[in-house]
Amino acid sequence: MTLYTDLVAAIAPTETGFSAHVSDDWKQGRTTYGGLSGALCVEAALRAFPEAPPLRSAQFAFVGPAAGELAISVRPLRQGKSTLFVAVDLIGEQGVATHGVLTFGAARTSAIAYEEVLCPPVAPASACESFFPENRQGAPHFSAQFEVRKAGGTRPLAGGEPEYLLWIRHRDTAATSMSALVALADMPPPPAMALFPQFGPISTMTWSLDIVGLPQADDDGWRLLRSRAETIGDGYSTQEMHLWDAKGRPLVLARQNVAIFV
Repeated sequence: MTLYTDLVAAIAPTETGFSAHVSDDWKQGRTTYGGLSGALCVEAALRAFPEAPPLRSAQFAFVGPAAGELAISVRPLRQGKSTLFVAVDLIGEQGVATHGVLTFGAARTSAIAYEEVLCPPVAPASACESFFPENRQGAPHFSAQFEVRKAGGTRPLAGGEPEYLLWIRHRDTAATSMSALVALADMPPPPAMALFPQFGPISTMTWSLDIVGLPQADDDGWRLLRSRAETIGDGYSTQEMHLWDAKGRPLVLARQNVAIFV
């Protein structure tokens, strides 16, 4: 298994940007796992702009499949006194696979502070059972890179709401970077799959995320992720995703649009 830190360490500069190699154990079907595609975009941008302020927001469009040898192009869109907007393209044999727009912003003194992203009460990860079966039958290849445990609903809730509530973390304990957080935040399958009458393929179209907090120094790597489908129709699903650390502090707020083939 290719560890996340080893894969990222192998990213190399080129005349036009960067190159990366994605092994089969990071694939989802015939393409690179979406969370890793986004993470590669973030990692390349951080290398191109090492003095950039913290990442605040990112939008990704998963345009086409990509695996194996990939090229990454990075270009600035606008740089101001406190913000930096960067466009990143992850490119495979068939052309652009992922297009990302990243927003970096320095912290500013403000008279206003507000936070209302309540973490649901759940048992600790150590008391929860595995999400995937022991033989991992039916699980995508990339999922072996993560520990995943059931923290609550993994099927339609009492009100008929498709939702996943999971503890997740990298098996690679050294994966603590900003890009590693992005790679983790897309880990679970779309909650619309909880309503599938039988297995069917899915494909994430777009993913938008906001970074609202960072793990602390004593962090154990576990993240609680709540992923809830809001609408399902015409072969697409919209979903919201919230990620907290083990102490209930919000880290990532995200949305996705997913194509479903059932």
